[in-house]
Amino acid sequence: MQEAEGGKSEMSKAEKLKQEFNQWAEDVFDETTTRCSLGFFNRGTIYRLSLQSGSVPKVVWKCESGKEWEGTTLTFSVVASGAGSSLRFTHAGWQAETDYFTSCNTTWGELMFRLMAVAQGQNVGPLFKKSGIGY
Repeated sequence: MQEAEGGKSEMSKAEKLKQEFNQWAEDVFDETTTRCSLGFFNRGTIYRLSLQSGSVPKVVWKCESGKEWEGTTLTFSVVASGAGSSLRFTHAGWQAETDYFTSCNTTWGELMFRLMAVAQGQNVGPLFKKSGIGY
């Protein structure tokens, strides 16, 4: 934590990034303000992400590892919607529509519902625990 003016603690960008990704996966490591790695299934699968564009309303991450994820991008866009906002998400750049692609698509759907719950003040915790699925 960094010390803010007036003696209040302020979360560093890397700590904030880890907190945000911890809603997705419990095992977040090697994080900086522009990179992080996510471990799944006791790090049997690791996705390394690099921030390409980090300005709201659009944030883009590039996947640097993973058999089918490498070279894909994760894009989060916030758009005005009625009296509030909506989050649009795209995982693009897949080389083929494999069974794994289908599985990831379904998982992203669950993650979007969990993200909405967090935005509404609920503490749902990560979908992926270090050793497996959290539900």
